[in-house]
Amino acid sequence: MHVVIINGSPRVQKYSNTDKIIAAFAKGLSEKGNTFETYAISNRKTWDIIRDAYIKNDEILIALPLYVECVPGLLLEFLETLPEKDERTRLSFLLQSGFAEGCQLRCGEAFLAKLPEYLGVRYGGCLVKGDNFGIRIMDEEKQAQVTKPYQAMGSLFAEGDGFFREEAKKFTGPEYLPLPMRLTMGLIYKTLAKRIFQKIAAASFGCRVPLDKKVWETNSGYTE
Repeated sequence: MHVVIINGSPRVQKYSNTDKIIAAFAKGLSEKGNTFETYAISNRKTWDIIRDAYIKNDEILIALPLYVECVPGLLLEFLETLPEKDERTRLSFLLQSGFAEGCQLRCGEAFLAKLPEYLGVRYGGCLVKGDNFGIRIMDEEKQAQVTKPYQAMGSLFAEGDGFFREEAKKFTGPEYLPLPMRLTMGLIYKTLAKRIFQKIAAASFGCRVPLDKKVWETNSGYTE
């Protein structure tokens, strides 16, 4: 099997959590004697090359992050440029997000399940997994620990059944977290996580105002 893997994240490789997940998945794929080629839609200048690979190959996997309960707008733009093919081509998806609960990704999963029909190709299933927040800012050891399960999924995919096997379904994890855990996490996000996000915004993006600042209620604008 030769697989064309397309990173559907708008982030460049350096800042892409999806990129790190693809690397682990591809390792599992290759361990079974399969080959692959990877592309990223973040650079529009490469779209012609990616589209050509899509046209010439029959096994396509698009890996992407969940954006506002669905798929990134940039990926939708790219998909609109693809020509219709036939059912000799199989299109599968790997949908990941920072949310820990599987329920948070179901809307995006349902949307992706409809796409192959519009493109005239077969649906190979969708691997769904949350709890991937901040992979790109982890050290190498922690990053390897978080992404290693995707290596096993790459090996599973290599067996040719797409993501329809029971192992792939269980990979999602809990559909809902227990209520006590949800309440605890809510408290953490309102306190500790809020401070952490503020520090990241300051260090990475030069943000010098509170992230929850209501700029429309002041005359300070966005330039502070």
